Amino acid sequence: MPIIKKITESLLQEQERRKNRERSGKWNPSKFGRCYRMQYWYRKGEAITNPPDERSLRRFKVGNLFHDFVQGFIPNKNTEVMVKEHDVIGFADIVEDDCVSDIKSQHSRAFHYMERDGYDIKVEKKEMWLQVMYYARRLGKKRGRLIFVSKDDLCMAEYEDFVSRWEEKIQLELDTLRSFWDNSNLPPAEPRAYFDKKKEVYKECDYCMYKDKCKGGEK
Repeated sequence: MPIIKKITESLLQEQERRKNRERSGKWNPSKFGRCYRMQYWYRKGEAITNPPDERSLRRFKVGNLFHDFVQGFIPNKNTEVMVKEHDVIGFADIVEDDCVSDIKSQHSRAFHYMERDGYDIKVEKKEMWLQVMYYARRLGKKRGRLIFVSKDDLCMAEYEDFVSRWEEKIQLELDTLRSFWDNSNLPPAEPRAYFDKKKEVYKECDYCMYKDKCKGGEK
């Protein structure tokens, strides 16, 4: 059997195991800053209508490999730290004395695009900041850090900020999600991530796991 076929079968089997895994029934910080409807359905455990294709699975796997590579330089007790409260659960990549870090891998074009003049990392990567800052706040740390890795050349860049600057944004995200949930109100379909400056639209819907379901209407 060709190696590529073995790899593909392994990735598809891994995806099938994840699909059948029981979800926590809580909010997932890795989805903060994105469409409220998507987050609502994900917490409810709705069946995914648009699973990732084979190419996306390969990209995810490569991202995981780089993620594990970076974590390999950190003591195990400081990696994949569970962070939870009554309705939220997630895992922080790296937890240090006063800082929590999240590792994000990108292809080199996207990575080096961040170095352009006028690029605002706090705006462009808002959903990533909400995730890492939630972890930092919950764990009582003062700072959050995003570690970006270029998958083509292993270039790396680190960006830090203080949790205090994100307190209001984190609380607004939680309050909004909880309001929809507590009142059993399906949130509107409103993409909030992956902004395309040229077209001036958010591209989140293009990658949504519930794209077909959402197109079916308010259900």
